[in-house]
Amino acid sequence: MPTLFDPIRIGALDLASRIVMAPLTRCRAGPGQVPTDLMREYYAQRADPATGAGLIVSEATQVCPEGQGYLDTPGLHSAAQVAGWRRITDAVHAQGGSIVAQLWHVGRISHVSLQPGGGAPVSSSAKTANVKTRTAAGREPVSPPRALATEEIPGIVEQYRQAALRALDAGFDGVEVHAANGYLIEQFLRDSLNDRADRYGGPVANRCRFLLEVVQAVVAAVGGGRTGVRLSPVTPSNDAGPDSDPQALFAHALAALAPLGLAWVHAIEGTTGGPRNVDTVKFRTLRQHFGGPWMVNNGYTRELALAAAAGGEADAIAFGRAFIANPDLTHRLRHDLALAVPDRKTFYGGGAAGYTDYPACGDAPADPTPPAAGARAQPA
Repeated sequence: MPTLFDPIRIGALDLASRIVMAPLTRCRAGPGQVPTDLMREYYAQRADPATGAGLIVSEATQVCPEGQGYLDTPGLHSAAQVAGWRRITDAVHAQGGSIVAQLWHVGRISHVSLQPGGGAPVSSSAKTANVKTRTAAGREPVSPPRALATEEIPGIVEQYRQAALRALDAGFDGVEVHAANGYLIEQFLRDSLNDRADRYGGPVANRCRFLLEVVQAVVAAVGGGRTGVRLSPVTPSNDAGPDSDPQALFAHALAALAPLGLAWVHAIEGTTGGPRNVDTVKFRTLRQHFGGPWMVNNGYTRELALAAAAGGEADAIAFGRAFIANPDLTHRLRHDLALAVPDRKTFYGGGAAGYTDYPACGDAPADPTPPAAGARAQPA
């Protein structure tokens, strides 16, 4: 039986363990959405696969200026941003680690102050989300979006393709297409968000079309073995109302993605950052429609992760908040050590405090054999 700490090959990537650092928006990019030296330190702290992540998925990174929805999130659409990311990927690789870029367009989850020329955010439909975002003025309600014209959509697909190419130029080992958490791609997927009457709306196959076109373009650019996709079948994040039939929707999406030879699908089980409520859809059945490497995320304790790996329920397990306060998370999980608790007040924006000042817990014991699941498991 495989263990959580065994190496695995997913797509073109050889990982030292099945422990993945999930994408974590931290809002610490510099002017021009350029990654900073502080970000380089943060990722390097978590990059040693012996103590940190077998794979790092970068924080969500906008593919174009219109894709930004929060203050100080990084991009992959300018030469300066590519150079900033290159310093980070070089630091990760120097530690022996692997890192992929998560490609992101927020769609309607934005504010006019973050949009080029103060324009309206774009979405599948002209439906305003009942959420707030971070702007230079503080937390403000997101702005009303406009529905993309049919003829505009190929241009956005091309922006994803170009961003994937820039990711490889920046030294990333691959990319993950962010199709989850109520952002642009999911704004096309769910019928609660998509009221279009063209070839991108209505029946399930039409609503999956944008996702499929984006992923096909990215695969054509960088290869299926270096491409993952993140999906969230039931999370209500960013005022994303439930689809009328999420089982059918995501079964169709996964079956359509299956022939592309993807490196993985990254499934968020339940509510992002909240209850796992995995009974809302049958995740095991969904997995069968894809058939490739399956990464899971959300609320995994040490015990749950050990069981999922050993039982073949997942090929890799992604931990989010646990990696914020525990740069040596793999070491702590392997030896059943207590986990530090992150400070929520420093999650978004700021400097080193709550970002690069969480200490590692020390050298590993001489015996590397992982003990049995213990009683001190902490939420991921």
